[in-house]
Amino acid sequence: MKPYLQFIRLLVCSALLSGLMGSACAQPLTINAAINKAGRQRMLSQRMAKAYCQIGLGVEVERSKKILEQSVALFDRQLTELKAFAPTPEIKDTYAKLEQMWFVYRQLLTGGDPNIDNAKKIAQASEDVLKLAQQGTVLLEKHSGTATGKLINVAGRQRMLSQRIAKLSMFRAWDITSAQMTQDLDSAMKEFTAAQAFLTSAPQNSGAINSELQLASTQWLFFAEALKQTEGTRAEQLRNVATTSERILQVMDDVTGLYEGLAR
Repeated sequence: MKPYLQFIRLLVCSALLSGLMGSACAQPLTINAAINKAGRQRMLSQRMAKAYCQIGLGVEVERSKKILEQSVALFDRQLTELKAFAPTPEIKDTYAKLEQMWFVYRQLLTGGDPNIDNAKKIAQASEDVLKLAQQGTVLLEKHSGTATGKLINVAGRQRMLSQRIAKLSMFRAWDITSAQMTQDLDSAMKEFTAAQAFLTSAPQNSGAINSELQLASTQWLFFAEALKQTEGTRAEQLRNVATTSERILQVMDDVTGLYEGLAR
């Protein structure tokens, strides 16, 4: 890659990282903001495993280390906020359980240099954390009782699916796979497409939301192409999956933030 192109690419990557972190800055939580952050925890559960695999596979290593470090810190911060906000005993209990599971997962992610044996444990831990993060998000949406709450949840889940698809692809590249993981990958692709159609048809959409959703559809095409790429080296294929998954994540994070800002 030519030096000036590499420089521009690094600037774009840094902007994506800082943008995602900036959109999650601590503020007094409203119910809409809580749903957004709860949903972002789902995404982080998958993004951290993806980044761990990328480091182990030698894919965008320095950038992947930064993603992992920032994602761990963001998960910690948002978990503290969500525990403090939890408006019902059931939601409080969910986040207490998530905190316990997060302790285990965090140790696996940060306990040493990535290796395949640890990655197999991370594959399961990321699923356990995702399950509880999903439960918390659904409960918060139910507590809101609004159409906006549902849109925030669905849009936020698209962030998770982008990272889940990339995570499963990275595990497969590291020869960590199973029939269930193959099924999960296929399901995630179908879920993303169906949810995007649901969001596109939402009557609450503003012009800005429709514009971002159109951009997301374009990014989804790039991501899908990267996933089935057969030309080039294996390293190029994995790098393309890594970078396109980050781009669609950023767009869907922006969409979720726009839904959060709608009147209830």
